[in-house]
Amino acid sequence: MSAATTTGSVSPLAQFWRDFRRNKVAVVALTVVVLIVFVAVFAPFIVPQDPYDLKSLVLRDARRPPGYVGRDGMLHLLGTDSQGRDLLSAIVYGLRISLQMGLMAGAIAFTIGAVVGCTAAYVRGRIEALIMRIVDIQLSFPAILLAFVVAALLGQGKQQLILALVFAQYAYFVRTAHGAAAAERQKDYVQAALSVPMGGWFVITRHILPNALPPLIVVATVQVASAISLEATLSFLGVGLPATEPSLGMLISNGFQYLMSGRYWIAIYPGVALIILIMAINLVGDQIRDQLNPRLRK
Repeated sequence: MSAATTTGSVSPLAQFWRDFRRNKVAVVALTVVVLIVFVAVFAPFIVPQDPYDLKSLVLRDARRPPGYVGRDGMLHLLGTDSQGRDLLSAIVYGLRISLQMGLMAGAIAFTIGAVVGCTAAYVRGRIEALIMRIVDIQLSFPAILLAFVVAALLGQGKQQLILALVFAQYAYFVRTAHGAAAAERQKDYVQAALSVPMGGWFVITRHILPNALPPLIVVATVQVASAISLEATLSFLGVGLPATEPSLGMLISNGFQYLMSGRYWIAIYPGVALIILIMAINLVGDQIRDQLNPRLRK
């Protein structure tokens, strides 16, 4: 078999992965993301302590340095936080919460934005103009401000925080989906589909939306990292998750007041974990963007 035939038989997914592997930094970042997801999913079987189990907490062991052996004989590799929780266990569960918030908020915002953006590009006219003006107005405000206001109005809790994150981020997906769908709507094959008596929803889902997915996927990777950052910021400011949830933002908030007293580990280690997670996701997203954009792909 010739080399040309072998190259032509490679599936798009295999070719995508082959190109992805050429960027060693992106491969390392993807490995970090996969490792964090694995640890977060199997957290109950990996970490030495369940930070939700109040019976396992010993307040006399609070704010102990890394390497401290508790009164129950447990080794606290990264020390303990202000509530006596094993900091390593709390960080792993915090990564779990951060991934849940980021993925759920990103998935909901992705769905809403794709549907609204493609629908606006399909119907056009006054409805399109109204939708896009609302989106433009929302995009003129910082996402953290919108999320803060909505979270403050809804109160603390996972569901309330997800709604706040979705409200702050869906406009980015609407703008991206509308731009891609508007370009697709002008193409001949879509015009041919519109000339046939087909339902509008069929044209959107069969012809417009699939071709608008690549830029949406790129935006999704960025917005997942952004949602994780927003969740941590809101929890740090006290309008995100309640104090009983060991999210990374809450851990940083709880340890910030002890930072100047020498108990640096309570805030520094959760902050390092948050930075690594966001940086890894962004690096993977940058590589996906480069491969899906013909202008950036070599």
